[in-house]
Amino acid sequence: MSHLSRHADAIRAELSKVIVGQRDLAELLLTALLADGHVLLEGVPGVAKTLTAKLLARTLSVPFSRLQFTPDLMPSDVLGTAIFRPQKGEFEFRPGPIFASVVLIDEINRAPAKTQSALFEVMEERQVTQDGTRYPVPTPFVVLATQNPIEQEGTYRLPEAQLDRFLFKLHVGYPTVEEEIAILEGHHAGFGGAPLEAVQAVVSAEDLRQLREQVQCQHVEPKLLEYIARLVGQTRAHQGLYLGASPRASLALLNGAKALAALRGRDFVTPEDIQYLAPVVLRHRIQLTPEREMEGSTPDDVVKQILQQIEVPR
Repeated sequence: MSHLSRHADAIRAELSKVIVGQRDLAELLLTALLADGHVLLEGVPGVAKTLTAKLLARTLSVPFSRLQFTPDLMPSDVLGTAIFRPQKGEFEFRPGPIFASVVLIDEINRAPAKTQSALFEVMEERQVTQDGTRYPVPTPFVVLATQNPIEQEGTYRLPEAQLDRFLFKLHVGYPTVEEEIAILEGHHAGFGGAPLEAVQAVVSAEDLRQLREQVQCQHVEPKLLEYIARLVGQTRAHQGLYLGASPRASLALLNGAKALAALRGRDFVTPEDIQYLAPVVLRHRIQLTPEREMEGSTPDDVVKQILQQIEVPR
């Protein structure tokens, strides 16, 4: 696993040049990258959601694009459009900003349903269909999306089908007092001016492809596959849930656990890997009943309860 660890450490080192703390966030983002999954970052403004996503993209030597979602954004602004060429007498497809390897979507919940639905096909099938022709997006392809959980005006609830296409939903919290002091000291010393320029690309597209192949070869005991199936299956039978998780959640938990184990220097998955990832995989795929919401429960509370109910394989 030394080859994978060396690249992961290089990415962490580049991120730490600018980002203070947030070690768990960096680990989960790397896990999603190795598991070939999209990530939804949720947090209040000013906690470096967008900056972290941009810095992660800069550590990869792949095409990058950024989309600012707004209520007037149209699907063609994302996917691309057909342009008529008089010289040829035919229409030519001009790819939109979604045709990049790392796509950062800022405030994804600000676009209306018509634009949100344009992401369904490309996030799942890695292609765009325009006028009956399929156009594949580059490989690798990762969507990093941000949203503010507090603001309601001018926002739209993301469809469940779209949420299900995100491998992880990560909560980006406030820094500790010590971390905030370090942020202030760095900014006061003049390091806050151009943080992006300090980060260099350390992993190529070919490197990432090889690392993902290595992750897929991780050993997983049959009893752990059963453990994942029981965990996800319990969300469909839980009395506090109106909507349970689909088999896509089971696959996300398996792929994520393989990548996390590799990041932690192991060639096999443990129950602890699955337990650690269960909240970030399931929290956006389940819905509480109105009664549980009124009691003040959160999806994470229910996931924690399910983890306590299911026997851990040894």
